[in-house]
Amino acid sequence: MGRTQGNARPHIIQTTRAHPMTNSKASSDDRKEPGDVQAYTVEQVARMLHIGRDKVYGLLRTGQLRSMKIGKLRRITDRHLAEFIASRETPPNDRDHRRNVGTAR
Repeated sequence: MGRTQGNARPHIIQTTRAHPMTNSKASSDDRKEPGDVQAYTVEQVARMLHIGRDKVYGLLRTGQLRSMKIGKLRRITDRHLAEFIASRETPPNDRDHRRNVGTAR
């Protein structure tokens, strides 16, 4: 009913202030230009990360993944996603250490 289709496009939020009638960026295409921010729904982020919608809401609730609210809508920007992914990456030294844990020499 209220679900988005699998090919839903991300929302583009323009951060520049120009009159819509004189701004060529006001068209409905999805070209990303400097100053534009992509904002995704929870469902889109769940598909992108290959996790469930409830897991995304859990990450939001615990503050591990940031978001913004527009009225009653919750949106996760490309910057929020980049920060989350960077925080989850394991530094190379830690990965090497974990690989050798528990192995006999």
